[in-house]
Amino acid sequence: MNNPHSNALVSRHAGLDARIADESRRPSPDQSLLAALKKQKLRIKEALTQL
Repeated sequence: MNNPHSNALVSRHAGLDARIADESRRPSPDQSLLAALKKQKLRIKEALTQL
């Protein structure tokens, strides 16, 4: 699983994780943005499990 595609997916997954954490720490987090980011993260996780 050490190919450029999986590495890119892992990197995107980590980036989304950081964005979710940043948004969650805001005084008034945007719930719709959080939901969208979490859906993207889940899609990437599913893609990684299929590799």
